[in-house]
Parts: sequence; C-alpha cells; structure tokens
Amino acid sequence: MMKRRGFLALASAALADAQTTTPVPRNGRLKQSCFLRTFRPKTPLDDMCREAARIGISGFDAVPAAQWPTLKRHGLIPTLAVGGGVTIENGIIQQQGLNELVKSLQDLIDVCSENGCPNVLIVGGQRKGISYTEGADRAVAFLNQVKSRAEEKGVTLCLEVMNSKYEDPAIGRKDQIGDHLDWVADVCTRVNSPRVKILFDIYHVQIMDGNIAANIRRTFPLIGHLHAAGVPGRHEIDETQEVNYSFIFRTIADLGYTGYVAHEYDPAPGRDPIRTLEKVFAIADV
Repeated sequence: MMKRRGFLALASAALADAQTTTPVPRNGRLKQSCFLRTFRPKTPLDDMCREAARIGISGFDAVPAAQWPTLKRHGLIPTLAVGGGVTIENGIIQQQGLNELVKSLQDLIDVCSENGCPNVLIVGGQRKGISYTEGADRAVAFLNQVKSRAEEKGVTLCLEVMNSKYEDPAIGRKDQIGDHLDWVADVCTRVNSPRVKILFDIYHVQIMDGNIAANIRRTFPLIGHLHAAGVPGRHEIDETQEVNYSFIFRTIADLGYTGYVAHEYDPAPGRDPIRTLEKVFAIADV
C-alpha cells in the first residue's frame, strides 16, 4: 500500500505537470510575442518555447537566426530579427561603412523572408553630435536604399523609438537620435514605404513623450510593431506600474492592429517568470 507521503508527492507532481501543460484560455484579438529576458536566466530555449506556446505566445523577438528552428519545432515564429550590421550605438545615421551596412541588411532581409520572420529591427543609432535634422535626412537616405528589397521580400523594417533619458542600458539608450516619436514618424513618412514602419515601444514613448493612447491613434497607420514593458523599472505590465495597459491594449485592438505586441520586460525580483508571463499575457488578451 502506498504511504500517504508518497501519494501526496505524486499528486503534487501531477498537479504541477498539469499546470505546465494545460493551455491558457485566450481571446486572441492581439498577437503576442516575448523576449528571452522574460524567462529565468539559463532556462533552455526548448523549455521557454514550450511554456510560451502553452500560454498563447506567437513567437519571440530578437532570437538569433541559428535558433529559429527551435522556435518552429514548438509552432512559434521569430517575430522580429536583429542584426544586419545595425547596432544601438552605430545605427543607420552613421556614414562610415554605409555600403557594407546596406549589403548586410539586405542579406538579413533575405534570411527573414526565407524563414518566415516578418520584421527587422532598425535603429537610428547614437547621435555623436549629429543634429536631429541631419540625422533624419541620413536615415531617410539609408532607408530609401533598402526599402525596395524589403518590399520585394515582404519584410517590414521597424524603426524603434527609444528613450535617451536613462543611460543605464537596462532601462535606456544613451544618446539615441530616435528618442522621440515625432522624429521616427517623420522619417517613416518621408520614406513612404509600406515596409518601413514605426516600432512603437510603449515603455520608451511613455518616458519621452507620454500621452500613449493619443499618440498610438495619431501614428497608427505608421506602426508596424509594438514593444511593451512597465514604467518605471521596465518590469511586468501589472498594477505595480504607472501605465494602464489594459486600456492601452483595448485601444490598439479596437483600431484593428494586426501586427505583434512583444513583451520586453525583466521580471521583478522575487517573481516567478512563468506565472508573471501568464499574467502579462492575460492583461494583453483583450
């Protein structure tokens, strides 16, 4: 006869397994993705993908292309690619190595098209003394060189809005030229391509410009991708943060947004990353 202690241990294990494998009910008006950083460090990618798929996540932003087959094994996609020579420090406004950067980004566009990745991250880069006006002109000129490849391949180049208020790379982007929504919107408007859009990072825009719902409505036709994290601290988007994300996500869904909302946050200390992601998903599942 099984002892009571052994029975309780088996029951507890079965309950934990059920909690891990049971799909989370969802509404699905918004397609959600996440980042590796939303999980506990050193978690195997297979485990991340298994949990993400169970919760209802569509894919991951910023996963290296070499790991895309792992995503696909779990029915997920790479929702946003990074690379192509574009870095936070040396973005598209720098002139040195410009031809090489164009070629590298075109190659990344091809890889994304071949592997079902719909978006590529684009950043203006650090100003390094360049004026906003000159930087915008340079960004437009660069994007005009690569937009035809993006249009041909059906891949969207997403120019991100970042905050320059904080220099700590965990919560800010030092000296970024694309640090206000209007600058990024102006560049995208001037390039005038269906494959060059705004990466509207709600966390960064809240810090620099605020007025999130109105700014989303105002620039909605130009928005190609969304990032979300709590302010302050860049933690999960729950009641501990200053932004009412339930309202923001309803606004986005009501506008008919068809792109992805990617959760780019670090779980607050002491929080369980899986339970936290379930809660974040539910908040965005409007």
